[in-house]
Amino acid sequence: MASSSSCGHNKSYKYNVFLSFSGEDTRKTFVDHLYAALDRQGIYTFKDDERLERGKGISDELLHAIEDSRFYIIVFSKRYASSSWCLNELLKIMECIKTNGHSAFPVFYDVEPSDVRKQTGSVGEALATHKNKSEVGKRREALKQAAGLSGLDVRNTANGHEAKVIELIVDWVSLELRSIDMNVDENLIGMEQRVQDLDRYLEIGLEDVRMVGIKGMGGAGKTTLARAIFDKISTDFEGKSFVENVRENS
Repeated sequence: MASSSSCGHNKSYKYNVFLSFSGEDTRKTFVDHLYAALDRQGIYTFKDDERLERGKGISDELLHAIEDSRFYIIVFSKRYASSSWCLNELLKIMECIKTNGHSAFPVFYDVEPSDVRKQTGSVGEALATHKNKSEVGKRREALKQAAGLSGLDVRNTANGHEAKVIELIVDWVSLELRSIDMNVDENLIGMEQRVQDLDRYLEIGLEDVRMVGIKGMGGAGKTTLARAIFDKISTDFEGKSFVENVRENS
């Protein structure tokens, strides 16, 4: 797969999280519940059947979505390694991690972490089905690196209770995104001071409903400022939503 320089430090991201998973194994079960939990937490997540736009090449849009995501959750399952789509996503994810320093969180669902690292068991069998042998070496290395990241084994976490596992993942991602947002704000020239100025008007903590308007010329950075303040404070609220381009989309 061709290398891309789009995974850079100083860019704004469209998605908080990109979900990489095998649809055959987890689309209607674990990943479906995980996506809903992330959405309830206000974590804007790319899941292919929810975000893909009709009429666009699936391959290109998936790769662009990875570039446009701050954080990656990789759900390894028995048939993950049998999917060329999943493995191409993984290669791109690992490329972007090396380039932008962001994080990925591996989740091992009904598969042994050691099987992913060493490509044994069901993972090794799945890799053996691929005809393009020239790609196998890169894919094996990507699987090894991703499986070596800090993550969790669903069967050995919270006594295997998936609802509790999903809560743990969402809490962990929320904390990770908060850390990332602090670094992103520093990359936007003058943004930190603007966020501090706006924060004073919000008076978070008062038992009150507050509406604050941001007025300015087109292209002055109003939406960017709103997104920055939303990212900063959203993890402190149970319910939240960031709605943009209302005039264009309604």
